[in-house]
Amino acid sequence: MSAIAYLNFGGVAEQAISFYTEALQATQVKKVKFGDMPQDPNYPLSDKESAMIMESSIEFAGGKIMMSDLLPSMQAVMGELVKGNNLTISLVIEDKQKLEAYFKGLSAGGHVIMPLSATPWSSCFGLLVDQYGVGWKFNSDAVQFLDNVLASRGKL
Repeated sequence: MSAIAYLNFGGVAEQAISFYTEALQATQVKKVKFGDMPQDPNYPLSDKESAMIMESSIEFAGGKIMMSDLLPSMQAVMGELVKGNNLTISLVIEDKQKLEAYFKGLSAGGHVIMPLSATPWSSCFGLLVDQYGVGWKFNSDAVQFLDNVLASRGKL
């Protein structure tokens, strides 16, 4: 299991990735843009949104930070980003029963934004804000997602 600091941005994740890559002397950088994923024709993304970062990770000195941009539609549900509330803790756990137990425990008294479910990027993904206002992201296979998308694009 990993508990990873997850930074959210409103359109500047690409620049933040570059900054943190250099500042932390990252040994590995992975990133996927919203436009790299198949799009829902009922909810087309603008060119600007397609260029935003959907998921990324940088590894450095045995640590990892993940980052993404929140689309305006996501901010409508999760709240407007301001400096100070753009940190989420991401739990990456392949054991789905354990992931479900943590989700249930952390959702008590909080607000479930997205119940655990299968998505195009994870076989088990969910989002919640706990009773103390801390954002949590749950993902059973985040590492595989990044590797699979990048490999399919010839970027790995």
